[in-house]
Amino acid sequence: MLLPGFLFELSLIVAVALALVQLFAGKLRFLSATPRSIWLSASSGVSVAYVFVRILPELSEAQEVIRAVVGGWLAFWEHHVYVVALLGLAVFYGLDRAAIASRQSNREESRGDVTAAGVFWLHIIVYGLYNTLIGYLLLNRDETDAIGMLQFALAMALHFAVNDYGLREHHKYIYNGIGRWVLATAVIVGWTLGSSGMGIDRAAIAVMFAFLAGGIILNVLKEELPAERESRFWAFAFGAGAYTILLLTLSPSSS
Repeated sequence: MLLPGFLFELSLIVAVALALVQLFAGKLRFLSATPRSIWLSASSGVSVAYVFVRILPELSEAQEVIRAVVGGWLAFWEHHVYVVALLGLAVFYGLDRAAIASRQSNREESRGDVTAAGVFWLHIIVYGLYNTLIGYLLLNRDETDAIGMLQFALAMALHFAVNDYGLREHHKYIYNGIGRWVLATAVIVGWTLGSSGMGIDRAAIAVMFAFLAGGIILNVLKEELPAERESRFWAFAFGAGAYTILLLTLSPSSS
């Protein structure tokens, strides 16, 4: 959808800002510390808070829309949208396991602690589509006011920082050289598609949000849970709690 006036311009500014976060998050050296940076743990908390406070309630409402659209022989399937969320989680879990296995294989063959080229490009393609989806959703959500857009943007910017840390760890120099540029460009491509006026109905938007929710949850948990990360639970809890309060206090209007 095309947003009126300053909201359209704001969406472009936000898209560029998200692309810059994807490009330069790796320059923040303090994020690479062990024990895990409190900023990464807090960012993970913010991302998860957005999923549970904003996205999942919307998916519950959209479930009826999707059921009506699908109908027919799939009518018996009562939880379409949540299966899509599970699919998003499974896809990113599979990607992470593939990267871990590839790094282990290369270490055993003395090729360095880095993934194979095929795994790198698989990651970049899927995360590129993921970032394109995020860019598209800047302009195509139920919440189309400035507050809703900025809440979404902040959660995604911090989520990008978390993703950047994991991708950089898996792919090292090749990600820094080309991967981050592809992912930053994907955000702008998504925004461009969203601004083109290409119509997608509410059910399809709900499916996109469902996949995004599953991806966010897995990407956060895979970074926070491993023992070697020495993650900061208090920072995660603070980020989740503070952003939850913000989301509940500043509730955007719905179109």
